[in-house]
Amino acid sequence: MIPGLKIGTKEEKVKRFYLNRRQKTLLTIVVATIILLSVVVGGVMLDQERIATNLNERNVPPSLKHLFGTDWLGRDMFTRTIMGLSLSMGVGLIGAIGSTSIALVLGIVSATMGKMADRLITWLIDLFLSVPHLVTLILIAFTLGGGFKGIVIGLMLTHWPSLARVIRAEVMQIRSAEYVQISQQMGKSSWWIAVHHIFPHLIPQLLIGFMLMFPHVILHEASVTFLGLGLSPHEPAIGIILSESMKYLSSGMWWLAFFPGLCLLIIVRTFETIGENFRMLIDPTRANEK
Repeated sequence: MIPGLKIGTKEEKVKRFYLNRRQKTLLTIVVATIILLSVVVGGVMLDQERIATNLNERNVPPSLKHLFGTDWLGRDMFTRTIMGLSLSMGVGLIGAIGSTSIALVLGIVSATMGKMADRLITWLIDLFLSVPHLVTLILIAFTLGGGFKGIVIGLMLTHWPSLARVIRAEVMQIRSAEYVQISQQMGKSSWWIAVHHIFPHLIPQLLIGFMLMFPHVILHEASVTFLGLGLSPHEPAIGIILSESMKYLSSGMWWLAFFPGLCLLIIVRTFETIGENFRMLIDPTRANEK
């Protein structure tokens, strides 16, 4: 052995490649994001002709040519599923952004505009939380006549209460900070304090709330569409695909519902994984754990 040359032990070599909690979290977020982007890009890039009617290949079970089989009109179910997931994610994105915006505005107003505004918004939050999201969503979508407009507005108006309550509590905590009190004594307006002191501290909560809200929005959109009160039957939405497949399950065409339903659950779980890991990432007490 050459004098002075140190060779690390096996444990030391393994330790060099051992990822801490932050690195594992970042890797998980990257992988999950790649999966979601692949679905979105696939929904845009896939050939539209594969979902055209082809009666010569109808009711074909899963194979190498048709990974998810074909339906009663000969349409490729893999293409329909990917397009349906992409469409549902787009609708969910609009609904989640709108619901997050409502939660932000009402949370800040409740915590900064006096006791009367706080009581009113708190009562409104309790009112919406007392009724299941899906029931309220169905009522709103039915009132607005369903379709894209009805489902998007319904999603926006039903998923904000929990996040608004979190934001309200966060804002009230920030208001008691010393630097905020100094700004008030210096004559800064409530609007200036909200923009420069309060909003920057709310960005992590908004991002986490948005990511955790997204899977619920997608599931509820698919549920309402399944019941016939959501997107148009002509759209390749997951809810439409599952609703149509119910008629053919008794004929043994199990793949019509199995693969779209499984893919929907995978996408929802992927979003939840990103939200949970992102919440862990910004927590300084847990981010660097082994």
